[in-house]
Amino acid sequence: MKNILITGASRGIGKSIAYYFARKGFNVVGTARSEFEFIDADFKGTFTPLKLDVTDRDSIKEAFSLLKEKELLPNILVNNAGITADQLFLRMKDDDWDNVLNINLTGTFNITKMFIKQMVKNRSGKIINISSVSGLMGNAGQVNYSSSKAALSGFTKSLAKEVGSRNITVNSIAPGFIDTDMTEYLDEKAKLDLESQIPLKRMGNASDISELVYFLASDEASYITGQTISVDGGLFMH
Repeated sequence: MKNILITGASRGIGKSIAYYFARKGFNVVGTARSEFEFIDADFKGTFTPLKLDVTDRDSIKEAFSLLKEKELLPNILVNNAGITADQLFLRMKDDDWDNVLNINLTGTFNITKMFIKQMVKNRSGKIINISSVSGLMGNAGQVNYSSSKAALSGFTKSLAKEVGSRNITVNSIAPGFIDTDMTEYLDEKAKLDLESQIPLKRMGNASDISELVYFLASDEASYITGQTISVDGGLFMH
């Protein structure tokens, strides 16, 4: 049975990915900054919730030791943990910049650096980074968030070139507007305005992302690496 580690798994896209893989029979380890648990009668695999701050390198080392002891070191790593702190650039506080970059980008570095070692040793692994369409096309009020997600594309491409010879693939998914708790703050008018900009005229579902993660983690995607794939209803075409 394969093991998968998903950061930011307590809600939204991360939670959807965790449920999807657990129902497919994987051993799922999901992390979040606070305590949480999932219970689902349809789980064919196992689910292990883990309190973890992706910016805390000491706690990541402890998590590695714990998962190694439990034989849960991941064959598949999904870097999903991320935050927003939206503000126009001229009003953006230093902390808003630092916190978003630390979690969204440096957190991905921290987690990947720790868990890729076993993949290199095994000469096998899948790394999937959850980016954003904002990192591809930019978005007013999100200089910090867009920068962190754009950087993930460079991270993905460069790492893919380094570890390809070890049979490790590294890809990125750039979701557009997905109907999760991160878009709940939008009122009905704002949602309609957004949907009018999308060729498919609707927001996506978290399952749209989960299914692509599952494909990229499969043997069928063994010749795909270094890519950033948009799932955005045609919002950004490149």
